[in-house]
Amino acid sequence: MTRHEDLAHASAQAVRLAIREKRWPGTTHDLAQGHIQSNLAVLPAGHALDFLRFCLRNPKPCPLLDVTDTGDPEARQAAPGSDLRTDLSRYRVYRDGAAAGEVDDLRALWRPDHVGFVMGCSLSFDAALEAEGIPARSFRRGARIPVFTSNIACVPAGVFQGPLVVSLKPIPKPWVERVIAVTERYPLAHGGPVHVGDPAAIGVDPRRAEWTTGCEIGPDEVPVFWACGVTPQAVAMAAGIPEMFTHCVGHMFLTDRTLDDIRV
Repeated sequence: MTRHEDLAHASAQAVRLAIREKRWPGTTHDLAQGHIQSNLAVLPAGHALDFLRFCLRNPKPCPLLDVTDTGDPEARQAAPGSDLRTDLSRYRVYRDGAAAGEVDDLRALWRPDHVGFVMGCSLSFDAALEAEGIPARSFRRGARIPVFTSNIACVPAGVFQGPLVVSLKPIPKPWVERVIAVTERYPLAHGGPVHVGDPAAIGVDPRRAEWTTGCEIGPDEVPVFWACGVTPQAVAMAAGIPEMFTHCVGHMFLTDRTLDDIRV
């Protein structure tokens, strides 16, 4: 197995290859630092146009980086030479609106009518925060970022409708304004937060995360919430679509694009 430290400063291509060859089965936190990590959704072509509309109407949770040609597993714009069937370390399968299991590659499930959607992820801007002298890694609670279903409704498109999923970082009060300012520069990595302050206002209990694990908010911390790329999974469940494949939380697709490429 490849060590985490060997991949932290590796190229995105090297990380994808390690995952493809089953040398890295873990999450992608801090891997290929400076490169854009992304969420994945794979749908049959019959639902792809509505999902494209959904992404365009909801750019915070679904900031598009690439859409594949029908049947082509290569993300040619975001990561030439990649293979969406093998280059994520863990995938989730949804059928008829319910989670139907997890797999470590999609080769046996991929069909000629599948379309892949690659969407930016907030894991990418941790490196940007660190570059600004903001200790991003200290804001985490454990190995996985807390992720919650909020009471904020997404803008519907065709059959796709449902709640916005959000990620949480408890930010020390002196850092809040700077963290917001830095993340707003990266709209293709979810951009600035969608909510700051009282979690109950968006229907969240920080101690109970449906998608990962909950966390406590310290007395000198402010809960800050960003739109999350798990939103398509919640929408797939709410819409009851026949089939969707996605990344598992924390198991992202590494693109060749860098923070400098998407900074505004």
